[in-house]
Amino acid sequence: MKKGLLLVLALVVACATYAQDSLRLLPEGLKLSGSADVYYKYNFNKNVSDNKTSFTNSHNSFELGMISLKLEHNYKNVGFVADVGFGKRAAEFSYNDAGTSELAIKQLNVSYAPADFLKFTIGSWTTHVGYELVDAYLNRNYSMSYMFSYGPFFHTGVKADLSLGSNFSAMLGVFDPTDFKSASFTNKKYIGAQLAFIKEASPVKAYLNYIGGEDTFNVRNDQLDAVITYTVNTKFNIGYNGTYSTYSDAGSGNWYGSALYFNYDPTEHFGLTLRTEYFSDKDNLKVFTSTEELANGGDVWSFTLSGNYKVGGLTIIPEVRLDHASEMIFTKGDSPKSNTANVLVAAVYHF
Repeated sequence: MKKGLLLVLALVVACATYAQDSLRLLPEGLKLSGSADVYYKYNFNKNVSDNKTSFTNSHNSFELGMISLKLEHNYKNVGFVADVGFGKRAAEFSYNDAGTSELAIKQLNVSYAPADFLKFTIGSWTTHVGYELVDAYLNRNYSMSYMFSYGPFFHTGVKADLSLGSNFSAMLGVFDPTDFKSASFTNKKYIGAQLAFIKEASPVKAYLNYIGGEDTFNVRNDQLDAVITYTVNTKFNIGYNGTYSTYSDAGSGNWYGSALYFNYDPTEHFGLTLRTEYFSDKDNLKVFTSTEELANGGDVWSFTLSGNYKVGGLTIIPEVRLDHASEMIFTKGDSPKSNTANVLVAAVYHF
């Protein structure tokens, strides 16, 4: 862990020194970016295990999220992306990596575009499925949704991105099993696809996503996902994410979810986001464990209100979250509860 942190710090110093050297010029097309996030969270049930989603597993504690450095370079029709993260958030993101540590390669890929309408990419990248992203600065809510937490995080393989005219684009790829950067131990492969509608003059953007294949337990998994955004005006927009995931083996089942994001920015420096999410796990696949009490599974309603106060590259995110389950999956002391509530304050910096 210490060696990994020293490596990240060395990269930061080296890049900063390189950029400040007026006698040298950065190669054309080179871009360096980074981010860091920290937070404090309080759970009113005073229970760490009440958190059923990713990255905010704490109570009454100041926590470090993740420091990230991303290096991108494009020259003519070729390019690469190297994206490294360090911290608890990075460790949870790369949970399948052997000997998981807090230093993780989030993305590493190279690309080649033989034509203006076609680009091939090989390596590893964050998933195309879902509305939310692993980097805190790319989300308006700091805590994560259930759909993000139980869906895919990233894919490793090869994909082709194809432009279908001015309004539509498509992606088709062949991947290792979900969330694995190495899969020599299995011959399983997944198929991933996306169809996107993006029209410059239209207030609507839409993405239809798919991922499917046999996992490392020989279970067939297929997930269909939709993301739609609508810009009402310069201050208000709405996002929607719906997903449905099926498993087929001796005991088949499914889980699904649906969420709305209401984003309001009354000023340049301050905004509000309300996320409402419904998550169904009737077959005990994700949130609800296979105990006798929860044999029939259940569902969760979640409501998250987050503020975004921006000063330059810094965003302060105060947040209130309420989760209500159909079963007693939360705990206060020794008493099972169907409800839990949290408050947190996060500080996120991006350059």
